[in-house]
Formats: sequence, C-alpha cells, structure tokens
Amino acid sequence: MGLTKQYLRYAASAVFGVIGSQRANITYVTLRGGEKGRYVAVAACEHVFIWDVRKGEKVLILQGQKHEVSFLCPSPDGVHVAVGYEDGMVRIFNLLSGESSVSFNGHKSGVTAMSYDALGARLVTGSKDTDVIVWDIINECGLYRLRGHKDLITQALFLKDKNLLVTSSKDSFVKWWDLDTQHCFKTMVGHRSEVWGMVLLNRENRLLTGSADSELRAWDISYLEEERAEGEPRMKKGKTLLEDDDGDDKEEEETLEERILSCKKAGSILREARDRVVSLTADSKARVITCHGNDAVLEVFSVLSEEEVQRKMTKKMKKAKKKAAKAQEDAGEQTAEPVVERTLKDEIIRLTNIKASAKIRWVDVLSCAGGELKVALLLQNNTVETYSLKTSDKNPTANKTARLTLGGHRTDVRTLAFSSDNLAVLSASGDTVKVWNRSTLQVIRTMACEYALCSLFVPGDRQIILGTKSGKLQIFELASGSLLETVDAHNGAVWSLCLAPDQRGFISGSADKTVKFWEFELIKDQGTEQKRLTVKHTRTLQLEEDVLCVKFSPDHRLLAVSLLDCTVKIFYTDTLKFFLSLYGHKLPVLCLDITHDSTLIATGSADRNVKIWGLDFGDCHRSLFAHDDSVMFLQFVPKTHLFFTAGKDKKIKQWDADKFEHIQTLEGHHREVWCLAISPNGDHLVSSSHDKSLRLWERTREPIILEEEREMEREAEFEESIAKGNVPVVPGETEGEAAPAGKKSIETVKAAERIMEALELYREETRKLEEHKYFSEKAGKELLPPKPNPILVALGNVTPSRYVLDVIRKVRSSELEVSLLVLPFPYVPELLKLFNAYIQQGLEVELVCRCLFFLLKIHFGQITSNQMLVSVIDELKTNTLSKVGQIRDVLGFNSAGLQFLQREIESREDVMFFADATGQLEEKKKRRRKRERAVLTIA
Repeated sequence: MGLTKQYLRYAASAVFGVIGSQRANITYVTLRGGEKGRYVAVAACEHVFIWDVRKGEKVLILQGQKHEVSFLCPSPDGVHVAVGYEDGMVRIFNLLSGESSVSFNGHKSGVTAMSYDALGARLVTGSKDTDVIVWDIINECGLYRLRGHKDLITQALFLKDKNLLVTSSKDSFVKWWDLDTQHCFKTMVGHRSEVWGMVLLNRENRLLTGSADSELRAWDISYLEEERAEGEPRMKKGKTLLEDDDGDDKEEEETLEERILSCKKAGSILREARDRVVSLTADSKARVITCHGNDAVLEVFSVLSEEEVQRKMTKKMKKAKKKAAKAQEDAGEQTAEPVVERTLKDEIIRLTNIKASAKIRWVDVLSCAGGELKVALLLQNNTVETYSLKTSDKNPTANKTARLTLGGHRTDVRTLAFSSDNLAVLSASGDTVKVWNRSTLQVIRTMACEYALCSLFVPGDRQIILGTKSGKLQIFELASGSLLETVDAHNGAVWSLCLAPDQRGFISGSADKTVKFWEFELIKDQGTEQKRLTVKHTRTLQLEEDVLCVKFSPDHRLLAVSLLDCTVKIFYTDTLKFFLSLYGHKLPVLCLDITHDSTLIATGSADRNVKIWGLDFGDCHRSLFAHDDSVMFLQFVPKTHLFFTAGKDKKIKQWDADKFEHIQTLEGHHREVWCLAISPNGDHLVSSSHDKSLRLWERTREPIILEEEREMEREAEFEESIAKGNVPVVPGETEGEAAPAGKKSIETVKAAERIMEALELYREETRKLEEHKYFSEKAGKELLPPKPNPILVALGNVTPSRYVLDVIRKVRSSELEVSLLVLPFPYVPELLKLFNAYIQQGLEVELVCRCLFFLLKIHFGQITSNQMLVSVIDELKTNTLSKVGQIRDVLGFNSAGLQFLQREIESREDVMFFADATGQLEEKKKRRRKRERAVLTIA
C-alpha cells in the first residue's frame, strides 16, 4: 500500500530562553584549566547548562533525555558532575568531554539530595520515594537501598573518617546509618516540623539543621570509640546477684543506643527570616554557612576555629574579671570568681546579609584564597547572580560580581511571533520584549515593555506592536530598540491582534467588549522632522461579551471573533454585518485560526476540545478531544490544512483538519505551554511555556506513518508500565531496612532477555556439536563440522560459551543484579556450569564471581536441593578460591611494587632537591663576590 498522504516529522532543535530552572540547585564547577568560582552549573529543563559567569556565556551543555533535572552534585575531584532527574535516574557526566558514561536507575521518583564521599568513590542519593541509595562509582553499581524515612529526603551526607551516613527528611527525623551493617542506629526526634537542610561543622563534631521555623538547631556529636581511645573506656558492668535487674537493663539499652555516637542539643541560632529554611549550605571547609528562606535575603554565618573561640573567651573572661573587681571595690566585700559560659553564639557568628534582586531559590558558596568567599545565587525569576565578599574584614560587605539575565525573560512568555523572512523570533513577557536570531538563538534586542499578551511584526519587520494587559498598544522600533509610541487603545486587556491580509492595518480584540480596526500611518515628528510609524483608529465593532481572540480570513471577506460566552461570531469585514455564530463549546474559545484558502476554521477551547467548522455554512465537521487540559493556542501551518495546538497538559500536537487525524505529539515542555508561533515557510515552530523555556522545533525530511506512530506510543506506555511494576513479594518475608539498590526497568528486562537468548544459542550449538561427534563416531571417520550460528560468525567465529560471557559483560554494571534477578531458574544450572569453565580459564574472574555470588544468594534453596548441581558447586568452590587467591596475590605484588617505586622516586627527588639547593647557594655566593669586586673597583 502506497502512502496516501505524506506528513513530515517535526523534531526538537533547541531549548533557549532559560537561564536556570527552579527545580534543581546551582553549583560551582571547575572546567579544564579554569579558575575556581568562574563556572556555575544550573539545570535548564532536561539539560544542564554550564555558564561562564565572568563572560556571561554558556560554555557547555550536558544533554538530557526527557525528564527534568532535579539535583546536581559535583565530584570532589571536580572532573565529574552527578545529575539527578525527575524519574529517579542519576547520570554521571564528565566535564572534560560533556559525555555521560555511567547511569544509575534505582529510585521510583525524583532525586532530591545527592552527595559524594570524601574520595569520590561512593555517591548517596535521596528521593521523593523516601529511599536512600548508596552507589559505587568505581564499580558502576548500586550497593544498597536504605529504608526508614516516611517522606521526601532533603539531605544525605557521608562522614569523612567513619563509615557512617546521616540523612534528613520532611518527616521531621534525622537518621544516622551504620554503613558496615546497613542499619539505622539512631533517629533524632528533636524537630517539630520538616528538616529542610543540614550541614556538618567542627570536623564533623557538630550538626546544624534547618527546619520550618526561624531556628537553626545545633547538635554536639561525640563519637564513643574516640572517648575510649582517649582513655575513658565505658566498661560493661558484670552482673552480680545482689544487683537489681531493672537498673542493669536500663544501662544495657543505653549502651546499645549510644554504642557509636551520642547527640546532644548544643543550642540554636536565630535567623532573621521567619519562614522555613529553603536551603542551607556550607563551603567545603565548613567555615562559612549560608541559609535563606522564601525571600531575597541570604544570611551568611562564620564558624570560628577553636583558637579564635579561645581568644574570644579569654577576652570575655578579662572583661568579667574587671567588672567583678570594680564591683568588689564599690561594695567593699569579697565576691566569687566570675564564671563565663561558652555559648553557641561565641562559636558561630553572623557575618552579613546579602540582598538579592529577587527571591532566592538555591545558593552555593566557595571559599577562595585570601579569605574571599564567592556566592552563586539562583533566583526564582530565571536569573543567576554571583557575589564576592572578604570574610577577613571586620564588617564584610558583598559586591555583586555578575548577573546573568540577557538569555531569558524574568516572567513567562505570553506571546510569540515570527518575522516574515523566518529569521527573527519575537518573545514578550510581563516586563520585557526580546527579539532572537532563529539560527544562532542569540538575543538581538531587549526592550522594556508593559505586560504583553499579544504581538505582531509590522510588514517590513522593522517595527513590532504589542497589545498589553492595561489596554495599551506599544510600538517599538527594532533598529534603535526604542519605544516609538504608546496608544491608549482599549479600557480592558488587549487579548488578540491580527494583521490584515492586505497588510495595511490590523485589528485588536479586548476585554472591553470591542474589536477595533487600525491602519498604519507614517507621520513626521515635531522635533526631529523624521518620519515614524503610528497607527490610526478607523472603526469599532461593539459586542455583548469580552473578546478573547480575533482573526481575519485570508481572503479579507470575513472576521471571526471568539467571545466569553463560549461562542465564535463571524462578521463580514466590509459591512461588519453578522454572518454566522459557531456554538458548541462548553467553555470559552481561547484560540482560533482560519486556513489559507478561507474554507475551514478551527477553534480551541478551555473545555479541552478542538472543533473544525466549515466557513460556508458554519457546520461543525468534527470535534476532537485534543488535550488533557485547556487548549491555549492553535495555528495552521501556512498553505496546508494541518494545524498545531498547544495545551496546559505540557504537550503540543499536530492534526490534519481534512482527515481529522492526530499526526504527532511534540513532548518536551515540563509545564503548561502558553503559546506557539509557526514560521511563514512552515519549517520552524517556536513554543513558550511556564517552565521559562522557549523551544525551537524543526521540520525534518522524515515522513510519518501514522500506524507506526501509534505503535511507538503504545510501546512507550508499556515501557513506562514495566518501570512502575512492583517487585515480586516473597511469601513470609518482611521488608528490612536494607534492600538491593537496583529497580526493574525496560533495560533490565531486555538485558535478561539477551542473556536468555545467548544461553539458548549455546544450548543449540552444543547439541549440534554432540550430534556431529556421535555421527562421526558411528561413521568411523571425521564428518564435516556443522555450520556455526551466523551471529557467532559475525562476531569473528567466537565459541558459544565465549559469546555468553560477552553478552553478560555488555550488561551495564548497575543493571547486572536486577537482570539476573529477572532470569528464570531453568537457565541458572547451565550458567553455573559455564561459570566454572570461565573461572578455570581465568576469564573475567571478578565479573563471574559477582554473578555467581548473587545467583547463589537468590536461588539458594533451589540450588542446594538439586542433586545434579552438587558436583558443580563443589568444583566452583575449589576453582573460585584458588583463582581469587591468585588474583589477590598479583594485586598485592603490584601494589608493593608501586609503593617501592614511589619510595625510590621520592628519595631520588630529595637528593636532587638538596643538590639543587647547594648549587643555588654557590651561585648566590659568586654573585655576591662579583658585586663586592665591582664596588671596590668603583671606590
């Protein structure tokens, strides 16, 4: 069957207009050879943008896939950045190449907290699904999942010297986890509401938590192993017959609870803000703490070192003694020695407050050389600001060093327009109008305006006209970027503008129940005698209801007006006589458009439907359920009967108005889509959304076959349902605190299927070889060997067993365990026999051991009860032990060799260093003698 009608696919081309998304945090990163504090990473919908704050330029884009970025965390070595997404995935990007090689899939919903350990070998992630997962970065796999919190995880931190983890959550608890045994040994319950952030201070001997009130609570942590090491052993009392049992039980409980550490409230610091802590951060050395609420003020605190606190206390003591001595003189009697208490205010002092230009969403701080503190703020209005302050000053003041605002609007873009040459795109928001170059996506002009609702390019593309919320029309000139004129056009918001087909004027529709006709005019300015553009009001059409949208038919015969009473009225343009009323929508029509041949009109409404009507008799051809929320914008592709709709359900859809078919869905926006604009040649589409982003879509040469498109949609739905499927429940088993880190996804199912296929191929090939051997023996001569499987030939005539190993090796390290978990048991005995062969040959011993131990753990009952496998397991035991022992010996030898080389190099360098030093001394002496001789000769 041939293609009856060819549709071409529109593909995502670029995301622009967004400087930093609110959903994820901001963080300082270092690029190759770059200085500290010059580059910041922020989320931009599904991508990560890295900005050079000094130049105000985007230097690197870390490409995302589909889901929004929800958290960023740079690695301690500064080479990688971990990116968490809204679907629970974590990807690790290399900042040198901008590529991602490692991805972890374990959470069911968005990642909300991430942190590396001191070495950068492990990563902990917390999520909205209340789980905490620890990942092994080097082996690229999940270690374990920790369950216990009842709400979203807000922070998770590793301790540097101990194998402990501390997590905080919206459930008001702070939990301490022992990672050796993977259990929670302490839960702090001292908060009355959500814990929004926490930092570790004073070499991890103090924990500072931020909650929903104006207090920052401090907790002193004492590690009990340390106390014993200092010579204070906590001896366990031996029970004697005379002692009471109850008292001893009490002590036993206490030692269990406080075996690792104890936490005691040390006091609290009062913030100036009254609302909740939005984010609480410290610099890498934990000497400076910053926090902020839902306002524009960032509070900066300094943590004094022990010496500074001691100096402060001696000063206080001196003052107190002076005071006491004075009081003694006045009273004439002996007073007691004064006592000065050390409080939290003596250790943590307020440095300064930084007032940003708008509400702060996230903050990151960086300590630099010379006591300089760099602060990066991501604001709620799509802006990044950086400040610098000297912490060593007595009264430090913050200086604004950079502000990134040019590449985006502060508020949502409510109107878009294309220039007639397809090259410029206009976008206007609540305070600015910007003109972009479509090919480079750079801003050409930015002009301040009132709250814009609709816009158009004046024919010739030298001026633009905006309709505003206050009822004014604003005319701007693009060459100078200046406002030419503001016309008081209407008494209500101007909701719609439409250029006349003869291009001599336009119409405006407003909430004041009128449609006004305007003509372009050139007039001379009084002062400059230069001609400039203005508009002249020619006629008014008075209506019963507020006007929401107006459109001319391209043949200039008719005028369509959408009203607040859910109808569309059609008038003759020349006489303004009423022609048709299109009624049928249950809610107001928010957008409409007429085809190029003036035969069809399509209307999109807040009732989520799109109706296609004939313009001859006003008959409704078809009503389509278009979106899951209001249809916000509708436009026909020039010279076709295809149209695009944009909805509040975050989607843009393309439809065929003749066949009433849904052609394709453009997914990408993460919030409501407000409007879109199609270029005059139909090759490009620009859309704007509440997520602050503008997206450019490009028409490709790839044809769309509708059946295939529907099939792809069904497949995507199936894949999503697999990922949401629950893990099988084992009867009689209760969920523990620790669980495996991975989760079942479409990738793990596919990996398991690939292993099963490889094992089936291996079975088939071994059967063929056995048959060949049998027939050769029967015939008494060597027969022709059977033809190998084409897959084995394609891979260079590999053996079937080697092929199985290659398939297992290609499974992602992070998905290996879950793939083996999905594997049915009948395949396991074969796999165990193969593992034995691999270990004997010394192939991929580490990987094979990992698979082997996992399979033994999950199928323990079935393997031990199977008589056939006893000999296999016995062989595996001896082979594995000897092979692993050999590998360990080699590693030990290599490690010792490297240490020896290191010592050799160090000792040689030391000798060289001393030789250099003596040589330099001789040089200095020579120079001095020369100088002395010169002085003597002059004298």
